[in-house]
Amino acid sequence: MITFDLAGIRTELERLRREANAPGFWDDQERARTTMALLSRLEEKASTYDRIAARVAELEEMNRLGLEEDDTSFENEIEQGLAELERGIRAMEDESLLQAEFDSHNAILSLHPGAGGLESQDWAEMLLRMYLRWAERRGFEVDLNDVQDGEGGGIKSATFTVNGHNAYGLLAPEKGVHRLVRISPFDFSSRRHTSFVSLDVIPEVGEELDIEIDPKDLRIDTYRSSGAGGQHVNVTDSAVRITHLPTGIVVQCQNERSQTSNKIIAMKILKSRLFEAARAEKEKELQSIRGQRKEIGWGSQIRSYVFHPYQLVKDHRTGVETGNIQAVMDGEIDEFVEEGLRWMHKQESSAGQGSGAS
Repeated sequence: MITFDLAGIRTELERLRREANAPGFWDDQERARTTMALLSRLEEKASTYDRIAARVAELEEMNRLGLEEDDTSFENEIEQGLAELERGIRAMEDESLLQAEFDSHNAILSLHPGAGGLESQDWAEMLLRMYLRWAERRGFEVDLNDVQDGEGGGIKSATFTVNGHNAYGLLAPEKGVHRLVRISPFDFSSRRHTSFVSLDVIPEVGEELDIEIDPKDLRIDTYRSSGAGGQHVNVTDSAVRITHLPTGIVVQCQNERSQTSNKIIAMKILKSRLFEAARAEKEKELQSIRGQRKEIGWGSQIRSYVFHPYQLVKDHRTGVETGNIQAVMDGEIDEFVEEGLRWMHKQESSAGQGSGAS
């Protein structure tokens, strides 16, 4: 159900506009930027509602005229308009569900192949391409922080940041194991193979969180960049690997041309992962924090992509499925993402009610 307090939004807009026009507003630039970002988002919400309301009124008038004059010429336009309204309302509903503390943040994604060597590595590379295409369709920018090429093909691992408003909130339900069934292009006997890849998603946390890292707890190694993330910067040892000794967390970055830039990005990823680990420890609910993070194997997948003996992509949590595999692999996964968001919201609501009742 959509929760859209238009009166409250307009009241908040007026307050923020007054604040933005007040003398000395830009003296505190960090606060000013935060205020302006919030102002922009609320203006977009209000304008979206106004556009939908105007379109509803227009379609109602068309329908009235068609009924009064027994004119069927409006039918196609009304049908198209209703489809547009449905998409717009679903987008508003998605926005209403993205209210958690870090939903609006950028998302840091990591892909890790399961057992199976080249098969799983190739599947990981296919998934990387799928998410990059999806991000491009949504207008998000992506930084390939670290991509480790696999031996013989595919990738051993990949870490990338999706930058954009609500990137984390949208992608959080994608956490889990993704299963592929196909006739292997690497098997001369053309046998069917099953491969697994684990996707992890965490929010990128900024300087607003006070996470102190003792330099003595870090081991920093540099190495020569290579692979998809660093193929243009491999003339020097610019890539950086940081190991947080107390936790064993390891992060790498090789995307930037300078060692200093790679270190800055690696530290940002490390801070995000330490924050996520601390949050999991505090809440004692690993599933709600790390999503469907399970063993990378049978029975643990959240979604299956079957290329043979039939073609089907099916999400095992929401029941959403499609036979258009090529479209999915080209990044057309909005229905899976949106229904996953609704599924996660229901799970969190049920958990909240259960804890309240106890």
